[in-house]
Amino acid sequence: MATQKLRGNDLRKIGYPEGRATTLALDILEDRQLKNLDKGSALALLQKIKADPYAYLRDSLWRELAKEFVPDPSRDVSLSPDVKDYRRYGEAFIEDGARKQMDTAMKLPVTLDGALMPDAHQGYGLPIGGVLAVDNAVIPYGVGMDIGCRMALSVFPLPPRYLDQRTQELKKLLHNHTRFGAKEVFKNPTHDPILDRPEFREIPVVKGKREAAINQLGSSGSGNHFVEWGVVDITSEDNELGVPIGQYLGLLSHSGSRGLGAAIAQHYTKVAMQKCPLPPEARYLAWLDLDSQEGQEYWRAMNLAGDYASACHHDIHRRLSLALGEKPLAKVENHHNFAWKETLPDGREAIVHRKGATPAGQGVLGVIPGSMTAPGFIVRGRGERDSIQSASHGAGRRLSRTQAKQQVTEGELRRLLRDQGIELIGGGLDEAPQAYKDIHQVMAHQQDLVDVLGSFRPRIVRMDAGGGGKSKYGGE
Repeated sequence: MATQKLRGNDLRKIGYPEGRATTLALDILEDRQLKNLDKGSALALLQKIKADPYAYLRDSLWRELAKEFVPDPSRDVSLSPDVKDYRRYGEAFIEDGARKQMDTAMKLPVTLDGALMPDAHQGYGLPIGGVLAVDNAVIPYGVGMDIGCRMALSVFPLPPRYLDQRTQELKKLLHNHTRFGAKEVFKNPTHDPILDRPEFREIPVVKGKREAAINQLGSSGSGNHFVEWGVVDITSEDNELGVPIGQYLGLLSHSGSRGLGAAIAQHYTKVAMQKCPLPPEARYLAWLDLDSQEGQEYWRAMNLAGDYASACHHDIHRRLSLALGEKPLAKVENHHNFAWKETLPDGREAIVHRKGATPAGQGVLGVIPGSMTAPGFIVRGRGERDSIQSASHGAGRRLSRTQAKQQVTEGELRRLLRDQGIELIGGGLDEAPQAYKDIHQVMAHQQDLVDVLGSFRPRIVRMDAGGGGKSKYGGE
């Protein structure tokens, strides 16, 4: 019969662990009630049982299988009673919620080391700005929803006055050659080699997002994601960019892995929470052992999402460079919301999670943005061991999105943008500059972590219009 074609490998592809659950499922499918069930329907049913086992606990046929996917309180992983010591940068203006989340992460039995960056604020699992080194495990929510989110900067051989002389032209280039949010995509997206990767054939959750990945290539997300023209000011002669001291036209983008990364994060967080039941305050810190099939799957999927995010930025900068008619003198790219295999200063091998934190190893270049009215900084890492070779990924939020909408008016935002000479396409009150910490204070608290090579000051900013912002170009 059709169901007899099902094998253990078919079940592993939909997330069934080797062992009792797989054996039970295959045995039950031999029941005479299910003999005529086709393979696709059988797999769909098994996925439903795994996703919502509680719904099948009263079903005499499926009860024993459902029990395999219900977290067992007796298997709960205990936290250490003590918080492992970790360094906090700019602690005076880090909110209590972020500090408490980091304290919880430092109680995990797999935790080796940690640090909290000066832009830290509360999130899910790890706080934004949290750096966590663990032993042979990966925490999906320690990486975050927008896997591989990154900054990319292009420096062009054009003077800053180009921004004043060609303002409308540059605004039009952003309108024509960038796409934002869930609905905007290019009619003819670029085909990138990333789309031919074997992960799209071999990992079920990734396979299901390939079509969306094709359509969203070269686009940017909503929220705090942006593409903007501005002034690059190179202030250090020793800058590794090969660019002389001076001011140039720059293009800066901030975005991540779009729907692909979100699907991976959601799926493997559920898997981790089933396999690693933690106390309520730590439930989003559930991890996957890297020696497990699920851990290896997530690791491959995470790296694919990071490479996909990079491909999106390369497409953005390629499109705008061609439209501008100029090749960049230099580029800088760095990412956060990721996990790296690294060696700690004491020689231990670790998986280092940087959720909203920038890699700052010795000589590593990066960009740390401020807000749409504040400068960002081009930096070189100093390899500081106490920060686990990390720095902040931006200014960090001072107000939540809801608080910003309640406390900042449209008039206040427009006046601030006008006074600062900023042209905004799209955007909303949730991304108002008032919602962010002072980037200069943040940088002051990480002087030991990075050297500043230059700055980027925004002048023409495009963001998703979903936040309510309207403009001549950004209302669609």
